[in-house]
Amino acid sequence: MNQVRLGLIIVLSILMPAMLIAAEHGGHKKMAGPGCHYCGMNLEKFSHSAIDITYDDESKTGLCSVHCLAIDLALNIDKAPVTLTVGDFNTKQKIDAHAAYWVLDEKNPGVMTGRAKWAFAQKTDAETFISKNGGTLISFEDAVEAAYMDMHKDTQMIRKKRKMRKSGKMMGHQM
Repeated sequence: MNQVRLGLIIVLSILMPAMLIAAEHGGHKKMAGPGCHYCGMNLEKFSHSAIDITYDDESKTGLCSVHCLAIDLALNIDKAPVTLTVGDFNTKQKIDAHAAYWVLDEKNPGVMTGRAKWAFAQKTDAETFISKNGGTLISFEDAVEAAYMDMHKDTQMIRKKRKMRKSGKMMGHQM
């Protein structure tokens, strides 16, 4: 009897995360036009934070933010990223994510996150942003690490906003 319970616990602990992910993906409506692979947010509207990733198997994914990139990297653990481009915060033009100058803004929310992570092609643009808005100059690796550190709080925030939106209490606000 105890072996059956143990077996059931092991099976559920393996299947539960996959079931939750599947339920989350089935539970949202994608926006019209090109949308983020995970949350459906319009990539043109969020071009200042959108990320394109190409893996070593030549698969490509469009994402709205570093938050959704962290999800994608975790779910595709057996694939190696070959190219990563991100929208420059000012120009919205795609730039190499590793070469970009990143700003972690602890005080202001970003796309899908309570702590903004913005990319800039020019270091002077990142420094200007920091002087006007605050924040810290970081690397791409630091931005991804911060996204993983923020994942739990950000997921709670997103769920709360979606619940409010469904109940009609969030008219005109965006995530």
